[in-house]
Amino acid sequence: MKLNEHKSKILFSRYNISVPEGYLVLPAEVENFSPEFAFPWVIKAQVLTGGRGKAGGIKVVNSRDEFIQESKRILNLEIKGEKPPFLRIERGVNIQREIYLSFTVHRKSKSIVFSTGREGGINIEESSKDNLLIQHLDNYGLQDYHIKNSFFHLQLDKSLYKKYYQLLKNIFLAFKDNKALLLEINPLVLTKDKEFIALDGKVELDDSFVSINSSLEEYYTPEHKSELENLARKYGLSFHQLDGFVGMIVNGAGLAMATMDLLNFAGLKPANFLDLGGGATPERIKQAFSILFADPKVQIIFINIFGGILSCDRVASALSKVLTSPPPKEIVIRFSGFKNKEAKEIIKNLNYPQLFLADDLEEAIKLLKYRLKIEKDFNYQKTTNQEDVILNPQNNDTTFPLNENSQILVQGITGKEGSLHTEQMLKYGTKIVAGVTPFKEGETVQGIPVFNSVKRACANFKIDASIIFVPAAFAVDAILEAVEEKIPFIICITENIPQQDMLGILPKIKSSSSVLIGPNTPGLIVPGKLKVGIMPADIFRPGQVAIFSRSGTLTYECVNQLSKSGIGQSLCVGIGGDPFIGSEFKDLIKFIEKDPQTKALLILGEIGGTAEEDLSYYLKERNFSKPCFAFIAGQTAPPGKRLGHAGAILEKGKNSLEDKINTLKQNGFIFCSDLSNISETIRSNI
Repeated sequence: MKLNEHKSKILFSRYNISVPEGYLVLPAEVENFSPEFAFPWVIKAQVLTGGRGKAGGIKVVNSRDEFIQESKRILNLEIKGEKPPFLRIERGVNIQREIYLSFTVHRKSKSIVFSTGREGGINIEESSKDNLLIQHLDNYGLQDYHIKNSFFHLQLDKSLYKKYYQLLKNIFLAFKDNKALLLEINPLVLTKDKEFIALDGKVELDDSFVSINSSLEEYYTPEHKSELENLARKYGLSFHQLDGFVGMIVNGAGLAMATMDLLNFAGLKPANFLDLGGGATPERIKQAFSILFADPKVQIIFINIFGGILSCDRVASALSKVLTSPPPKEIVIRFSGFKNKEAKEIIKNLNYPQLFLADDLEEAIKLLKYRLKIEKDFNYQKTTNQEDVILNPQNNDTTFPLNENSQILVQGITGKEGSLHTEQMLKYGTKIVAGVTPFKEGETVQGIPVFNSVKRACANFKIDASIIFVPAAFAVDAILEAVEEKIPFIICITENIPQQDMLGILPKIKSSSSVLIGPNTPGLIVPGKLKVGIMPADIFRPGQVAIFSRSGTLTYECVNQLSKSGIGQSLCVGIGGDPFIGSEFKDLIKFIEKDPQTKALLILGEIGGTAEEDLSYYLKERNFSKPCFAFIAGQTAPPGKRLGHAGAILEKGKNSLEDKINTLKQNGFIFCSDLSNISETIRSNI
């Protein structure tokens, strides 16, 4: 959640970070605005984008007539596609010097980065190399020596050290207390009165932390978003408006991104990105449809659901409660995975001529094009049912440490998701021996004994792996509890864990004997042996292709294609879609490198981050001899938007999509260009 300058300065003031006196002024208030301070006044456009100074969005005025004229001009400006809904008017400040300061959560280095610039008020990326001092903070946080390094870098007079020291302590406290992803002051000014004042500020809060700390909602400014985006946010929908005409409702960020790409490649431009996530209550479905029905750009709606933790019949039931009358727009629906047959029956029984059921993605694309009368040719490579004794053997003798005899613990077993997936894992043959929910010891779930703590469970059973189904606010503690008991594998299904929280425990995990998978993972499966996760088990087949993925529903889609074409899997692991996870792709190579069962590796990646590139360099250095394939979801995503997964954001310039794909190819990966050709690409290259 990005804060505008005004809201950022409200936060700063609460931490004794000095800001110029100022007021928020609405367009209707400009004519009569009369602050208690004298001219000069500074008019500042309130937008979430950068570059407002260059665009003319900041102006110093010296009279009321000039103020009214310039305020009206600025309110009508469009700054990188955004019009300011209001202004901040501030008292002028006597500036002696401008400085740059920021704290940010840095994905690549897995650290908090503290940056100090000798010059502020400029595009910091364009400043000289000697301007910036970059310091990486470890788990001990901001130390006195960091502050001294920053102070001496700025070459300030020693008489200012005490003030500067306290200022830095206050800034860092604001950053940590609010679990911010970014806190930037540019510029921090030193006045002629030798005071430090935050002349401008930018803060980005972690949506995951906001979702479990409702008090932070006061910093959200709905005026910066459209009515539809605000409605989607209210109901917990990951929603972005795009430029097309096909309304899109998908479950899971990875599958949603891949679906968006597939539609674009077929000439069916999406009008939106809408991810239901793991919850599909009638109210959320209702709001999702109200958003798309209200959007005049949406000509037709495509629902693409692959059942996992969110079952298909649950979506269909919610949909049936919403559609009490024929919908105003045609809807193409594709269900696959967990309880898809039941879902299709529910939709058929509605008997609305505006609803069209598709058996697979190929049929869905054809239906969409036919209903819209689009002629653009698109070669969707349909997966046909085949058997291949090389890629789909009768048994699976993988050397992966977990197998049908491994003993599994479920943390959060008495919760809704924990109990549901305990039942599903047991049906697959997974040997679950214990569960944990505090204050519920003595109860049973599916005949499995429940203990108060992981320590109590481990005192009664040898645990080979634990799977975590606890709310985000308690998930980090649950992970640490399992690490403390030296459980070999820890699989954390929980999503929306604040990034600073995960960043804080990574060193402990890395120094332990435990392997953490996730968070925000669908889990892992050794087909035919065990499932420790939420994936729909019936789509997996024993075979010789290992699959490592950043997305749950995208994994299901690809596995379904592979299995239908006779390509089985030796191991499938979802590493998680968050920026900070326990195991990267490269950390899992040791489990397949010498495994005689695994003949090839498929990586299902996403835009954002460098996990895929890091893996490709790692494999090249090790002379990894098995064929490697990669698919990247989100290839047609608009730059700068975070699509569902916190880690999925398409960047411009360095680490762009083009860089990612080129690096993979240069390091020996065979690239699968779109979702429809993955199985054929693998089959033709093994």
